[in-house]
Amino acid sequence: MEVKLWNDKNERETYENFAEIYAIIKTTEKLEKAYIRDIILSSTYEPECQKLIAHFKTLASALKDTIPSIERFADTYKMDCPAALYRLVTSGVPATVEHRRVSTEGTAAFVAECVQNFITAMDSLKLNMVAVDQLHPLLTDLSLSLNKLSILPADFEGKMKVNQWILMLSKMEAADELKEEQARQLHFDLESSYNSFMAALPNPSIG
Repeated sequence: MEVKLWNDKNERETYENFAEIYAIIKTTEKLEKAYIRDIILSSTYEPECQKLIAHFKTLASALKDTIPSIERFADTYKMDCPAALYRLVTSGVPATVEHRRVSTEGTAAFVAECVQNFITAMDSLKLNMVAVDQLHPLLTDLSLSLNKLSILPADFEGKMKVNQWILMLSKMEAADELKEEQARQLHFDLESSYNSFMAALPNPSIG
């Protein structure tokens, strides 16, 4: 017998978002344990952890009215994931960034910030957040974080693309929304810029 969990599209979307939050927490717990046990390298752990944190922040922000407390959510669904909750809720940065030496701390934190801003912007588009007043602050944050990184060239293509979109949005009204083809193009530009950004970074030390 098939059990129906939802009655309409909104309820279905809520359950799907719950499932995604649940999966992110579980995956982060496994990743943290693998890193602690020295099963994976720092160079593998850090970018994967940054992605999970960024995805989590976007979803948690979008669901703050439905899930006001992530700790209570984890308790409700019997999730024994203390390492994940610390990393996602308390720390907000990978362990490699948190424990890095002071001399490299600034650059590492800026890289993590850029990654999170890239993924937050892309996730927001996937959640159909296409209004000017939703996208403009996200792209502005991304642009500011990219400009903090002195290791990127001045003519880095990602900076130019993001600034072009900011300029375009600035000419529109706050309530205006991107058309479907514009949203797809913005997501494509962000994804290609993110890939270029990751390729431009120096190879992280192996731990």
